[in-house]
Amino acid sequence: MKLSELMAEAVLQPTFAGVVTADDFVLAVGFENETDPDDYLVAQEGITEHSGTMSANTAENTYIRGGKQTTKTGTTRAFNVTGDRCCGDPFQDALLSHEVKYGTGQAVIKPFVYFNRITGKGEKGLISIVVDEDPNGAAGANAGFKATLTAKGTPAEYTYTKTA
Repeated sequence: MKLSELMAEAVLQPTFAGVVTADDFVLAVGFENETDPDDYLVAQEGITEHSGTMSANTAENTYIRGGKQTTKTGTTRAFNVTGDRCCGDPFQDALLSHEVKYGTGQAVIKPFVYFNRITGKGEKGLISIVVDEDPNGAAGANAGFKATLTAKGTPAEYTYTKTA
């Protein structure tokens, strides 16, 4: 599903205040040189989790009479995407394609957006895709997969807006 399809009926509430669920967050990736996020493919069908993680990058120094000090030098953003394999789903088919699974370098760096579907607020940038498991599971169970999508640099702030 394309992002524009998912958001077609959405009514954005930029000032919303209240509890949100994991289902309120959208992860969409451009796999085929799309120039507009509305054309990105949404992680949805068969996806059981797209957890956003953030890890601090730090440097440690020891100073005279000051002792050891840790300085935050940056933050690494990543998404852990897991699910049940659903053949025919455009997002999964692109994510788990031979080109991505075995790709290296620039071939597996793709644009993404990640935002709250209620407020439209989130981030956008580039991610490097690593497929960690495909397929996995015991006999008789659904075939699963797992991928790690790590941001390249610091994502920019993003606010989804509907196109006319």
